[in-house]
Amino acid sequence: MKDFKKLIVWQKSMDLVENVFQIVGKMDMSEKISLGSQISRSAVSIPSNIAEGAGRGTDKEFARFLDIAMGSAFELETQLMILGRTNPVLAETQADLVLNTQEIQKMLSGLKRSIKTD
Repeated sequence: MKDFKKLIVWQKSMDLVENVFQIVGKMDMSEKISLGSQISRSAVSIPSNIAEGAGRGTDKEFARFLDIAMGSAFELETQLMILGRTNPVLAETQADLVLNTQEIQKMLSGLKRSIKTD
């Protein structure tokens, strides 16, 4: 079992969740119901899957959960880009979150490469 709380990518993804919740809080009610809930779920899925994978018994399983976290990160990036197109008021904040999400994607990729799954 790995201590996921020490992983920088987990820490950064937890920060991302906080920032996502802040931007969702600024959405109007109809936007929150449609796009906001999807954005929140995708963001929460990233650190959750890192943690779950770290708690699994093998590196192969950990790598599989990192793949799931990566998928959630790409989903989040897409949803944030949709938000930027549909809500110009939040576009600047959204752009920063996209950059943070892309950084996390790179970190997940690097972490997965470092794991021996043979």
